[in-house]
Amino acid sequence: MPFLALIVFVVMVAALVDAITRRSDQIKHLPKLVWILLIVIMPFIGSVLWFAIGREWGPQSEAISFGDPRRWSKSAAAPAPLATARPPRETRTTEQQLADLEAEMRIAELEAEVRRRRSGIDPVA
Repeated sequence: MPFLALIVFVVMVAALVDAITRRSDQIKHLPKLVWILLIVIMPFIGSVLWFAIGREWGPQSEAISFGDPRRWSKSAAAPAPLATARPPRETRTTEQQLADLEAEMRIAELEAEVRRRRSGIDPVA
């Protein structure tokens, strides 16, 4: 039984730390203070609800110290995501990508032709 109490305590502390350190725009459904009270009053259920529905699960943002004014400013831009974030998906169609590739190949051929003509080398036909 003490093992179960220890697990509930660890989950509650993790949920409290996560809820307290999140910015208000990263919290869903209820205000931050209500989530903290819910976690403290009902440790297991409040913690499970916090991790299930209370927080944003998007990419992690830059760590901001407690005294940093950006933490409390709602008008400040969100910090840049970490370098591990995935690059944006390609939105062009396959046909557009092929057309762009063919245009690049044609440009490369024209540039090679210009270099040959400038150097005075006769192309082998």
